[in-house]
Amino acid sequence: MGRHSLPDRPEPGTGDPRPRTRRRTIAIATALVLTIAGGTAAAVQTGLLSFGSSCRDDPIRLALAASPDLAPALESAADRARDQGVTSDGRCLDIEVTARDSYKVADALRAGKTSDAQIWVPDSDVWVERVTADGKATQVTAVGNVASTPVGLAVVPAAAKALGWPRKTYSWTELVGATLGNDDLALGAADPARSATGLLALTQLGTAAAKTKDGATQAAALMKALSQRVSDSDGQVLDTLPRDSSGTEQGNPRRNRTLVLSEQAAYAYNSSADKAQDLGMFYPEDGSPRLDYPYTLVDGTGLTTDQSRAAIRFMTFLRQPEQHKLLEQRGFRTDDEKTPDALIARAGGRAPQPYARAAGEPATAAALQEALGTWTITVQSARITTVVDASFSMAEQVPGTARTRMDVTKASLLQALATFTPEDEIGLWEFSTKLDGAKDYRILVPTERLGDRKGNGTQRDRLSTAFGDLQPVPGGATGLYDTTLAAYKSATSSYAKGKFNALVILTDGVNEDPGSITRAALIRRLQQLTNPERPVPLIMIAVGPEADREEAQQIAAATGGSGYEVTDPTQIHTVILQAIVAAGSGT
Repeated sequence: MGRHSLPDRPEPGTGDPRPRTRRRTIAIATALVLTIAGGTAAAVQTGLLSFGSSCRDDPIRLALAASPDLAPALESAADRARDQGVTSDGRCLDIEVTARDSYKVADALRAGKTSDAQIWVPDSDVWVERVTADGKATQVTAVGNVASTPVGLAVVPAAAKALGWPRKTYSWTELVGATLGNDDLALGAADPARSATGLLALTQLGTAAAKTKDGATQAAALMKALSQRVSDSDGQVLDTLPRDSSGTEQGNPRRNRTLVLSEQAAYAYNSSADKAQDLGMFYPEDGSPRLDYPYTLVDGTGLTTDQSRAAIRFMTFLRQPEQHKLLEQRGFRTDDEKTPDALIARAGGRAPQPYARAAGEPATAAALQEALGTWTITVQSARITTVVDASFSMAEQVPGTARTRMDVTKASLLQALATFTPEDEIGLWEFSTKLDGAKDYRILVPTERLGDRKGNGTQRDRLSTAFGDLQPVPGGATGLYDTTLAAYKSATSSYAKGKFNALVILTDGVNEDPGSITRAALIRRLQQLTNPERPVPLIMIAVGPEADREEAQQIAAATGGSGYEVTDPTQIHTVILQAIVAAGSGT
């Protein structure tokens, strides 16, 4: 199923809280639901055949699972519907609302589990699409949208002042870039794998970065830095703000000063009695993605005709002006064509921030998947063994510089090392020919956790020293094939579950060991060692004019990895990040 939206014709006097581009799809979906239910839209929307108080003798009971931020408003609306005796075909509606994290419901439905809720209102269509894209999932149908809220960056007063709020405006990449690496502007977010707010912002960031030079690399670096301050869920991210205005809390390095947050969440925080201080809200110039709260029927629960009609009846009840007011009082937008100035002011929005700008086209499913894949690979703990060519050709000078290929390679590797966290496992091999007896390779630093301490230093310290000590071997040739096979055997045999496992090989030439395995035999052995359930992509980087890019691609492809060519060794750090992005997006 494609993107979803509200029916084409809202009730008179009500607005449509999502972009118009989604309306036709949901209009059709709604019509189908009503047809299957055996009734007409008019009968459902008006609650005809009401029999007064007698309707309560045999109510239609429905369970509704809602995103925790929306659940209180829907519970109030359900109580109001019950008190007013709202009916569907003469029977009272009895809607029981339960707050449930959207990602947890989506995971259960994707697993094909039976749901005890007949209606599901997650915070974003992202979750509905994730379920409908899985052929084994419990079937669901989105038939409308309840509300919307834009996503931006919320800031405490000190951070607001430092960033020039509200007068100064930023793009996503400018705003996120300005906060990272500065403890006074520490940026936090909810895990994009569990939070639509986090994922939509991440996708917007990736899309914006892709339009710039080296954008993929920039986005990966931003993601890596952001991952250090991620909360497990939307419900926890606000707890990372300073608890009060004291110097101790304001100076606590573990506290975030800026947050990726929805407007509604900022509204709720600023409205709470126990807040430490009001938040300001940045709305990026290149657009604020929207949470759109799709009203979704869980078809896999075996909805009866009466239940289907009653579920649609409650949706139309939510679209009446009185319920819109209830939603707005809790910080939700109900009409994208009107700017709720009082709501925005309470949320921390101020002119000239572009809070009134219409929502752009929703991110495509492909863009969302690529962003999530990139995030997963980039920020999850990694286990990577790096294998560096130490043949004598690495002593050649890089044109236009006074440095050798090895000098520049070492600098790039040290730069790459800085992007990894203490939880990452990194190791180092070097290779030439007959470097260690009959072996063409030598293990300099075994692949271990960067934060582990041995003696007076950490694994990171040992690697930094080893990178710095790399030297071309006088008279050494390139023993590429035997080294590749040995390193890949080691990487696959030591596979670390739950981490991104990879092997990175850098070489400036072709295989020069006449007694080694052949290329064809190497590729066959790599294919035999490759296990899709325990993936270890080989990233082979051909450095310099003597390296064979085509060969690098062929060898790496045998493992599901990728080959790259760099004419300038200073590009190595960039290429490693690009390779990680490619692995994350499946390209």
